[in-house]
Amino acid sequence: MAVKMRLTRMGDKKSPFYRVVIMDSRTARDGAYIDKIGHYNPLTNPAEIVLDADKAKDWLAKGVQPTETVKNLLVKAGIIEQSKKLSPSKTKQRKSK
Repeated sequence: MAVKMRLTRMGDKKSPFYRVVIMDSRTARDGAYIDKIGHYNPLTNPAEIVLDADKAKDWLAKGVQPTETVKNLLVKAGIIEQSKKLSPSKTKQRKSK
């Protein structure tokens, strides 16, 4: 079972907030989750990030893979350190003629 740490969308139309949850990667975005470890509200200034550091570290130790967005939130919250390694580019390079 591939378990991921990812965001699930909550809130009304045009006023979203997100829960940071642990769930099977094959389930729908807003489907059933295993554990909730925090929430993220991008509409406040500055954005509100509330995470349970102990739960997050415990799940990461068990091998849960965070998505890119959740990884950035974990870095901002100070739970994990930002890796020095650059992520591979998402697009293919064009060949020059």
